[in-house]
Amino acid sequence: MARQYIDSDEVRITRGNIYTVNLEFYDGRKYEEVEVRSLFPISGPRRYITLLDSEGKEIAVIRNLDTLMKESQEAIEDALREYYLIPKISRILDREEKYGILKWTVETDRGIRSFDIRNRQSDIKTIYGNRVLIKDSDDNRYEIPDWEQLDIKSFKKIATDL
Repeated sequence: MARQYIDSDEVRITRGNIYTVNLEFYDGRKYEEVEVRSLFPISGPRRYITLLDSEGKEIAVIRNLDTLMKESQEAIEDALREYYLIPKISRILDREEKYGILKWTVETDRGIRSFDIRNRQSDIKTIYGNRVLIKDSDDNRYEIPDWEQLDIKSFKKIATDL
């Protein structure tokens, strides 16, 4: 069976439970509790979103979220945000280094967090633009959406790590 792509607003997408959505194609096909996964969550979070049925079989792929109706975009974005749940860092409260291990205390959109970073070269990655992804020693992920938007005190605390 050939892969089906969604390239426009040919489908209505609404929220399901937690990280699922409901699909209604304009040709009459309906799917409920569809799981949403990004095929490129880091390099292309708004492109190539796969839609999976309850058995994990692919129903379709959305090539670009921007081609969908606003309400469908929001439903997909909400489901992806819940599934991937990567806290966004808005401020660096403290940073210390001991025996080569970094300890950061940060303010995120999910509250204040403290974590250790074992290897700054592999666990702190600046990717396209000014986005920074951080992996702590417990394999939790954090994101700084744009390091240039951090306040000057926060930036000074972590400048040597970026």
